[in-house]
Amino acid sequence: MSSDVRPVLLTSPVGRRRRPSGEPPPLPRTIRPSTKWYAAAAAGVLVLWSALLLRPLVVVVTAADDGVMRVVAHGRVGFVTSMMLALQSLGSPWTVRLVAWGTIVVLLAFRRFQHLAAYLAVLLVGSLLLTGMLATAGRMRPAGVAILGRWQGYAFPSRPVAELALVLAAATATLVPAGAWRRRATVGLAALVGVLGVAQVYLGVDHPSDVAAAVALGWALTTVLLRLAVPDEVVPVAYRRGRTAHLDVGGRRGEAIVQALDQQLGLDVGSVEPFGLEGSAGSTPLLLRTADGALFAKLYARSHLRADRWYKLTRMVLYGRLEDEKPFSSVRRLVEYEDHLLRLLRDAGLPTPRPYGFVEITPEREYAIVMELFPGARELGTEPVDDAVIGEALDAVRLLWDAGVAHRDIKPSNVLVQDGHVRLIDVAFAAVRPTPWRQAVDLANMMLTLALAADPERVYAEAVRRFAPDDIAEAFAATRGVTVPSQLRSRLRADGRDLVARFRRLAPERTPVPIQVWSVRRVAVTLGVVALAAVAASAVAAYIDVAGLL
Repeated sequence: MSSDVRPVLLTSPVGRRRRPSGEPPPLPRTIRPSTKWYAAAAAGVLVLWSALLLRPLVVVVTAADDGVMRVVAHGRVGFVTSMMLALQSLGSPWTVRLVAWGTIVVLLAFRRFQHLAAYLAVLLVGSLLLTGMLATAGRMRPAGVAILGRWQGYAFPSRPVAELALVLAAATATLVPAGAWRRRATVGLAALVGVLGVAQVYLGVDHPSDVAAAVALGWALTTVLLRLAVPDEVVPVAYRRGRTAHLDVGGRRGEAIVQALDQQLGLDVGSVEPFGLEGSAGSTPLLLRTADGALFAKLYARSHLRADRWYKLTRMVLYGRLEDEKPFSSVRRLVEYEDHLLRLLRDAGLPTPRPYGFVEITPEREYAIVMELFPGARELGTEPVDDAVIGEALDAVRLLWDAGVAHRDIKPSNVLVQDGHVRLIDVAFAAVRPTPWRQAVDLANMMLTLALAADPERVYAEAVRRFAPDDIAEAFAATRGVTVPSQLRSRLRADGRDLVARFRRLAPERTPVPIQVWSVRRVAVTLGVVALAAVAASAVAAYIDVAGLL
């Protein structure tokens, strides 16, 4: 090999560039400086707790605290004392209960179950840790000063301050959107915790170190744990309308997508815009505008992977047969699979988009797959169709069968008509070598989609030219409400005609095909889910008991 050959590190004439070792990806995963400070504060509490278990260090810390307490007690003033006694009510059990249950109700109302699970888990961990520290440190209340306020039990850390900080920090991280509003909420609510801490010290109830440890334990540790469990870039707090699966593609993420497309695929993209969000729940669909036209892309993140896993787990437990494939192990595998399916179906002659490859935004966390855009294409069913379009749509199912593939998500938004020709999109969750039942369901869903824009009799007449009547009978014998995609199901309800019954009357009589198929795997997973649900319920009950929420 010639020594004049240089490594491909600089931008090539077409834009492609290999990222050298050590250079960060387009959108690196970073830990915010505040998270590091919070983690350091929480670690400091654990160090101090360990120190207080050693008698000599207890004497040193207590001596410093007592000096501060004597100075504060000497400066007490009547009206200030009355104000501090009133402010101490911020740490009452009723305040903590109101905030905790209010947060739970809001999370349930907005169906943010990931935040709810993380919220309950973090509060349980914090409450158990607080109880354990109080039981083992055994530090007495300040000595040598008059205690004016209410108190109970040991002093380290301050239980009222820690509990208030715990519920307020958790509410801020799970209810308030990231950005300016969360910064304002953090300052305001942290000030309330600080006010309670000052009142506790002023009234002689807690040492300064008790309050400092409570703030670090309640606020800092809670914030760190929630940022790790439900990071904003994966599970954002948002109250906008639309599906929560859709990620914000502005700001740094938008810039990173443009950079990745340039360096990894050589695409000069001028803008990245959300596109067709109403028809997608498993990814964030994008419109890429280039100098030569426009392309379509789908952004996948770990939130989509988690949603897919829960979806398949739930369907397998409930029905057994509907999810006859395993969930993806990583976001990379998911996007690799869709790219492979696009190429496989194009080779098989299916009218699917031409693939252009995929790019890495954040390793193992975010990827974008790029494909052809069908300009001017409209959803099948939005307007009447002729026999040629019906025939092409059914030919697509025939080609799927011949290629040994099932689409698994045939619905109006995935079957487009462009210039009188059918286009099939969104093959991300197609299955290679599927069960015969799954293939039959594809045929039924395509015929139902076509019947929204044509008479069932016309659709059936075209279908029997491509499929045996027994195949059609099997398709509708396997059809249930749950086998029909949600968009198609809602369109069928709005249409008003009982299209399934009409197709069953047209086809030969066939006994219903059962979808409840039990297997050892399904039984084991179901028992595991029940066991985990019982553990979760026990954990919630334990938290309610430990935190005194009832």
